[in-house]
Amino acid sequence: MKTAPTPPERTPLVAFGAHPDDIEFGCGGIIVRETRAGRPVHFVVCSRGEAGTNGTPAQRTKEAEAAAKHLGATIEFLELDGDAHLEIKSAHAIRLAAVLRRLRPALVLAPTTEQNQHPDHWRLGTLVRDATRLARYGGLAELRDLTPHAIGELFFYALGPGAEPHSPPPVLIDISAPEVMAAWKAAMEAHASQMKTRNYVELQIDRARVHGLNAGVGHAQPLWPNDPLVFASLAPLTRAAHKF
Repeated sequence: MKTAPTPPERTPLVAFGAHPDDIEFGCGGIIVRETRAGRPVHFVVCSRGEAGTNGTPAQRTKEAEAAAKHLGATIEFLELDGDAHLEIKSAHAIRLAAVLRRLRPALVLAPTTEQNQHPDHWRLGTLVRDATRLARYGGLAELRDLTPHAIGELFFYALGPGAEPHSPPPVLIDISAPEVMAAWKAAMEAHASQMKTRNYVELQIDRARVHGLNAGVGHAQPLWPNDPLVFASLAPLTRAAHKF
């Protein structure tokens, strides 16, 4: 099956998804903000959605490729255990670490590790978290042919309220611009097979609306940092969700 063009040698942002639609539904608006600002984004999808009730693997692959184009991202598929069969294995973390060494991103996005969601989601989040650490280790025998790489930060995205961590507080990204919302909606609608199960587009837009209202903007999507964020000064920190 074909995938989108090969990503740049160094991709500033890499987003991992367990299924063909996860990235779009969980953080698609954020992806649009990044690509429209000129920052390349690459998707790594770790199944073809073969266990889903609706849509064949071939159909879901095409939907994911179309959705990535709407968001301005490139995409590849990585075969692990298959949809609904993903297990936490050191071999998988090492394979994901190899992807990170190849792409050398500054930022990585992955599903949250909260267990109140599809088991593939939190397991992939756990594997990606492990992979970001393994990618740094120069003595790891399986990866000696690839130069070690340390990312700048790992952020987690949630696909539903049950997957949202209670702490730390999320970083909210304002996605209210009409052109951003339109591209994000088009990407989600590209997954037409999944709309037979539930109106996920409406669900995700409503979630973004609630996060936006809580932050005083039209729509926002949350990300949860894996590690404390470090800034060189207070200058970039000019806005919070609550306006005092």
